[in-house]
Amino acid sequence: MKNKKITRKITQGMYILTTTNGGCVVDAVSQISSGDNPLISVAVMKSNYTNELLQTNTKFALSVVGKNINPEIIKTFGYNSMRDINKFENIETTEINEIKIINDSLGYMVCEIIERIDNDTHTLFIGKLVNCDVFKDEEAMSYQYFQEHKDELIQLKKQEGQTSWKCTICGYIHTGDNPPEKCPLCGVPADMFVKVE
Repeated sequence: MKNKKITRKITQGMYILTTTNGGCVVDAVSQISSGDNPLISVAVMKSNYTNELLQTNTKFALSVVGKNINPEIIKTFGYNSMRDINKFENIETTEINEIKIINDSLGYMVCEIIERIDNDTHTLFIGKLVNCDVFKDEEAMSYQYFQEHKDELIQLKKQEGQTSWKCTICGYIHTGDNPPEKCPLCGVPADMFVKVE
């Protein structure tokens, strides 16, 4: 039997990935070279609208998430789609190199996309770092910390008097008699949902 929760032990941080007209929460980020313009890679789920945008956009930015970030930023960028809402509408940003950066972050990296690598469920975007800065010298939020504190960070609650189902991978809450066929956020099947008691 596979227990995918072991992947939460992989040391990685949380980031708000932004590009022209979109953005989302990501965790699979890595520096893959050094020098004046190091290469940064980020994996983005294919079903995510931001992935669609990155297929034609030329740049992306990564705003580093700290433990004290406003939870509304996590909720907005992690649990919504730009197909449905303007994620930037109520979030304070600064435009750098024509890409919006999250003001309430530890800092940012702006990258020019030089390669796209197609994988099973994600696309790996590799970018050359062209601009970056540090805003705050605070502890970054790790993926493990996010998983352990997700409910309080995003304040997911079931609706009173109704049956709710929680995705065990991303925390999405579905209300209904049965879980959805697949999670609209992370794409896992119905058997990855548990009933919220």
